[in-house]
Amino acid sequence: MATENALYARFLRGLAVSAGRPAVRVGAETITYEAAHEKALQWAGSLLAGPGEPSGAVGVLAGRGIDTYVAILAGLYAGVTVVPLHADFPAARTQRMLEAAGVSALLADGQGLATLSELSGPWPEVPVLPIGGADGGPFRTVPISPADSLGEPRPVQASDVAYVLFTSGSTGRPKGVPITHGSTDHYFRLLDERYDFTADDVFSQTFDLNFDCAMFDLFCAWGAGASVHSVPAQAYRDMPAFFAERGMTVWFSTPIAISLVRRLGGLAPGSLPTLRWSLFAGEALKSSDAADWQAAASGSAVENLYGPTELTITVTGHRWAAETSPELGVNGLVPIGSVHGGHDHILVAPDGQVAEAEGELCITGPQMTAGYLDPADDEGRFLPYDGRTWYRTGDRVRRLANGELLYLGRLDAQVQVQGWRVELAEVDHAISQCQGVDDAVTVTRETENGTELVVFYTGVPAAPAELARQVGKLLPRGMQPRHYRHVEEFPLNSNRKVDRGRLAGEAADMLLAVGKRG
Repeated sequence: MATENALYARFLRGLAVSAGRPAVRVGAETITYEAAHEKALQWAGSLLAGPGEPSGAVGVLAGRGIDTYVAILAGLYAGVTVVPLHADFPAARTQRMLEAAGVSALLADGQGLATLSELSGPWPEVPVLPIGGADGGPFRTVPISPADSLGEPRPVQASDVAYVLFTSGSTGRPKGVPITHGSTDHYFRLLDERYDFTADDVFSQTFDLNFDCAMFDLFCAWGAGASVHSVPAQAYRDMPAFFAERGMTVWFSTPIAISLVRRLGGLAPGSLPTLRWSLFAGEALKSSDAADWQAAASGSAVENLYGPTELTITVTGHRWAAETSPELGVNGLVPIGSVHGGHDHILVAPDGQVAEAEGELCITGPQMTAGYLDPADDEGRFLPYDGRTWYRTGDRVRRLANGELLYLGRLDAQVQVQGWRVELAEVDHAISQCQGVDDAVTVTRETENGTELVVFYTGVPAAPAELARQVGKLLPRGMQPRHYRHVEEFPLNSNRKVDRGRLAGEAADMLLAVGKRG
């Protein structure tokens, strides 16, 4: 008997109302709920009957294709932990993730098998179920047999881990975050109350499947019997046409997508009329971006969502209102809203005391992970207080008069420059107000004279002296950047967030280049 609080129960809900309708579309290819269900049952049964039943976790190592989505479902149906992996990641990083998660079987396409062949140790011997038309080749292949198909998904407990995702660690070693079926059950029940998703909705899917926000797309859509459409890179060239062709009603992405769509001419007022919901998370959302998107999607509710992986996808939300939201913001940013029901939060000041108005956001509740896969990673991330354990987000927030929270920046985004305490978000905001600038990202670099601020910006190229003149009217001298560099677009990491580490590296390289010329 399938378990009601299992994450896969949401797919079964969709199956009950949309059996013959598309569950996923990638490019021109689609798969119905019924077909995905039958294939997932067959793959799950084959994994369990194959050489060495998965003892704890099943990895999905593949590019984004129809079978990749089914593979995630198959792992859940097998009643084991699913570990979505990125086939483009370096082999050494993938190997560390496999080892940390204790993966004992894999579902992999041709791209994933190519990565697997580069791994050392026992990994080429791990049982592999080939997907996406891949040939298992020299690997220890799991045969797919209709006779082994499960009759229904295996039952699970609320405390069982549904999936493991990896975040970047401060040591450079990825940290595994286990998320239980109970945590996802609480999360999606709240979302069912918040949103009116139906079987007629068409969801975007912009996130890679190893990023937690992808789980929002899949299981919100599948819980309603709606379809999920993978968004290809070329769609951004004419997003209004893509939305019209697909009948897109629910959009979810990082805020950087707004700048990209705007730059390519897709944000004219009324240009996205099919949207009912527009959701953004993963980075700070600017009020100017929210306003432009709202104008393009005038029939849509726009929301700013916030939440680290450790708190199950998102844990706060603010619904944009043109009349009030800009007034609530600081540095041009939209509030992140109120913490989900069933959770408590506190703000911790730099001296370690609980503060009323501003401090590091710490949250406890049913969406919080119990800890990282490696207990050594727990140090400094969890706070014992008031007889409970709280997750330390590392984000500095302010509590507004209405009780909502405002994101001020990462704790490590406050830097000292020549004795000045500088908020990088405040510098970003000032640069963005300069004529012709679309967006700006400020990073630091160390020189023999101390820390310097370096700005990368998109929009119309301008002379550094002119930008400095405009910024001089907005920021005191000690907070003004020393260098400005125009870029056509910001580099993005695999989660489609601005890759600030790469920009900081480029800033350091600029300094080295100057030194060599000297």
